[in-house]
Amino acid sequence: MHSHSALLEEKLDALSQMMAEHMAMPFPPGFRGLDVDGQDMVLLDADVYGYASGALKGPLDQQRRAGLLRLTAVFEKVLPAIGDEYATKYYTHVRNMAVLAAKIETLRNK
Repeated sequence: MHSHSALLEEKLDALSQMMAEHMAMPFPPGFRGLDVDGQDMVLLDADVYGYASGALKGPLDQQRRAGLLRLTAVFEKVLPAIGDEYATKYYTHVRNMAVLAAKIETLRNK
């Protein structure tokens, strides 16, 4: 059985690893300045990255936590609407970062 703090550490390591992988993935060509379902795709990427790095540094405040949860919901609409294989892979990775950051925040607030 993992202790609470060991679990948190593990998730933080995983998030930091995912962020490094994310930085190594080129942004999908053709998605700059593109809106999918009313969502700016560059902004979506940048916002998630911002929340994830915030979560790495320490607990997010109430407002940012709400923003992060709102973003994880956005992916449910946006992902099925992406017609490009690489972009789907890229944004699935971004979504997983958002989900993991949200899990970290939930653990912190237990």
